Amino acid sequence: MTDISARIQQEITLDQQLALHTAATRLAAEFDGIYGTETIKRFLHSSYDQFATAASIPNYLPLLAERFARQRLRALARVEGHHRDGRPVVLFLCTHNAGRSQMALGFFVHLAGDHAVAWSGGSEPGIEINPSAIAAMAERGIDISEEFPKPWTDEVVRAADVVVTMGCGDACPVFPGTRYENWDIDDPAGLSVADVRPIRDEIERRVRRLLDELDVPATR
Repeated sequence: MTDISARIQQEITLDQQLALHTAATRLAAEFDGIYGTETIKRFLHSSYDQFATAASIPNYLPLLAERFARQRLRALARVEGHHRDGRPVVLFLCTHNAGRSQMALGFFVHLAGDHAVAWSGGSEPGIEINPSAIAAMAERGIDISEEFPKPWTDEVVRAADVVVTMGCGDACPVFPGTRYENWDIDDPAGLSVADVRPIRDEIERRVRRLLDELDVPATR
């Protein structure tokens, strides 16, 4: 255990410990027959560590850790062949995972429904989703306010059929055999809702085109 991880473990409150225990129980039931308790706990606690050094709302940490661990375990199950349902998997990456990649994820999930899977991540995850991005997406009836900035992990990248990068440059991970696209789109950080709208609309156009290329019918 690293010094940072050891300090984080010492600072976990009793309520957080109970919440993590409950999360581990839920994940163990969800992945029963695929991954054992030790693997579940390792992914859960490493996911917790990812957020504990930066998160500003400690009470949400166990929930964020559970959501991120679930995504990582689902990705690992795909990589290892435990779960293959034929649906394409797309990963959207940008620098802070707070604007462009979150809007792309929002459009993709909204339009693809259950016909495809999408995740997002950042090379330097921010603290919260860009408020202007949230407002601009809400104008289209898409709520991304419950999303959260997060890093990418090897299993998440390896599970993707398509990796779309937006501004993370050389920091973006590269794995052989994976399709990569780079979308040259302005960063909405610090912009007003009015200035984010053209960025949002460009992202929607590109997401719709990607869905068409993947033969995934847009549900809206």
